[in-house]
Amino acid sequence: MSAPRRILILQGHPDPAGGRLCHALADAYAEGAAGAGHTVRRVGVAELDFPLLRSKADFETGAVPEALVEAQAAIAWAQHVVIVFPLWLGEPPALLKGFLEQVLRPGFAFDYGKGSFPKKRLAGRSAHAIVTMGMPALLYRWVYGSHALWALQRSILGFTGIRPMRRTLFGSVEAAAPARRQHWLAQMREAGRRAA
Repeated sequence: MSAPRRILILQGHPDPAGGRLCHALADAYAEGAAGAGHTVRRVGVAELDFPLLRSKADFETGAVPEALVEAQAAIAWAQHVVIVFPLWLGEPPALLKGFLEQVLRPGFAFDYGKGSFPKKRLAGRSAHAIVTMGMPALLYRWVYGSHALWALQRSILGFTGIRPMRRTLFGSVEAAAPARRQHWLAQMREAGRRAA
């Protein structure tokens, strides 16, 4: 087992009521991580009340909304960031994207460079994207090229220095039998144990 790590789990499902597969997967990951001695913090994006950014000026010079200050501090604290979300219309839900835009701002996540390359301020952290979807995961990988995950890996997390990003995709979730779902939860407990 790896040395104990500081793990942040970002629950990106936009339904604040809970009870979704994404919530169960995040719970299983947290259970495995805590059981192995890792320190776990959690942020539920659906539980936060924040506005969407509407201009470049807001992004570059506006203040982070009060509701997101603790979430931003949790990202700074973490060594490993786990992002759990459902795939909607081929992308993460808009609420999760809006959250990432708010917290991964210049001066915190990166600094504009003198040339064309920014300084990545979150280097030294790794990530794991855990994604549920209605379509088969192989279809998303091979036909659609996992485009949303590439964008998350390269244009969002990689841009700030968070790398590598591991990916776990759970497809055809509506049709999954209970035994299959239990297998997925066991898989997440093991990933949490290993802080993978």
